Amino acid sequence: METQFLFATGIENSNPTIQNGKLRVDEMEKCGHYKYWKKDFDLVEELGIRFLRYGPPIHTTWLGVGKYDWSFADETFRDLLRRNIMPIVDLCHFGVPDWLGNFQNLDFAPLFADYAKAFAQRFPWVQLYTPVNEMYICAEFSGLFGWWNEQLSSDLAFVTALKNVVKANVLAMQAILEVRPDALFIQSESSEYFHAENPAAIKPAELMNAKRFLSLDLNYGRRVDSEMYEYLMDNGMTRDEYHFFLGNSLKHQCIMGNDYYYTNEHRVRADGSTQASGEVFGYHVITTQYHDRYRLPVMHTETNRWQGPNGDEAVLWLWKEWANVLRVRNDGVPIVGFTWYSLTDQVDWDSALRENNGNLNPLGLYDLDRNIRPVGTAYKQLIEDWRQVLPAQSMCLQIPLVLPSEANQPWAKQQQVNAKRIRRNPSTATVNSTPPELH
Repeated sequence: METQFLFATGIENSNPTIQNGKLRVDEMEKCGHYKYWKKDFDLVEELGIRFLRYGPPIHTTWLGVGKYDWSFADETFRDLLRRNIMPIVDLCHFGVPDWLGNFQNLDFAPLFADYAKAFAQRFPWVQLYTPVNEMYICAEFSGLFGWWNEQLSSDLAFVTALKNVVKANVLAMQAILEVRPDALFIQSESSEYFHAENPAAIKPAELMNAKRFLSLDLNYGRRVDSEMYEYLMDNGMTRDEYHFFLGNSLKHQCIMGNDYYYTNEHRVRADGSTQASGEVFGYHVITTQYHDRYRLPVMHTETNRWQGPNGDEAVLWLWKEWANVLRVRNDGVPIVGFTWYSLTDQVDWDSALRENNGNLNPLGLYDLDRNIRPVGTAYKQLIEDWRQVLPAQSMCLQIPLVLPSEANQPWAKQQQVNAKRIRRNPSTATVNSTPPELH
């Protein structure tokens, strides 16, 4: 039974399409993971990390309705099992297979649930999932900004993508629970804030600060405010679709994942346009806002920073983010983990993957030659220093984590039986939320 704080990293597996669907941006390919995956897992162990945000490439694994090529996943997940590394399985990271088209496809959600269930059946020892990564960002970049996949720029396209990706996430959770009743779901979502630049910008900033919660409101079955309800209804969501989300909350088996980068805060002008503001409030303030809204255990699921010309900017950012995590925890928010994303440097995120330039982004714990960066050394030391100080994860999760090596233990099997019994009788379900003494 795992009770340690979840120190994690991730293998970047973004794979949206650009150029009107003609080109797929496969970060696993660009970062060399297909070639060096064994070495990458060696590096995870070298850092002392036991939790890894990771998933199979959806576009080469999911070949059609009920058709899958598990060859790469079989190799990699077998090796994770052997190493006793606990994956947080990222099933959809900004892209879908070519045959599905894009996030405007209304068939995406139920078909994705089938894919998620097939994965869970093939790898029943997996307990932690992020079915759809950064649902809000996925819908925004694809349907509102016109950058990826469908490359549309309208509120109608955004709401269509949003309802499809959130419904896909909800149906995938239900499907996985049919196979693994004690599964836990970590909603890795970008935590944003919009600052009004002047009094005339207050109204557009307020609207953006309301919209930032839409994906998690729908996912957790929380009623949106009247202005957001009108926005959803005016842009293609039906009352039945809205009530689907209200009636299908699985909040009791969820952890709220908050991603925070230097670019997550924005200045809003009077005309509604925005620009990056840099860090103003920081992770502590913004995460507290999200926790006050949803009352769930929290995990810091993504952050990074460029190494910089002096080689110390990423190290300083790591220290600052960790200080924020401790501040959140000391204020009574049940925070269960922290993630530097990703394990290695990335490619072309300087253009938000909109351009295929091959630009190296020095954001990783290791470079693409698999040499450790200063932030990798600093993170390894941070984990070593704090690992035994923060064994608090089990205090705020009703369902204990089961390491891969423990999946066949009698107590782990009994936990699944108990979880299935609770699901069949929802009136007895214990909400996986903030302990009463922390309210």
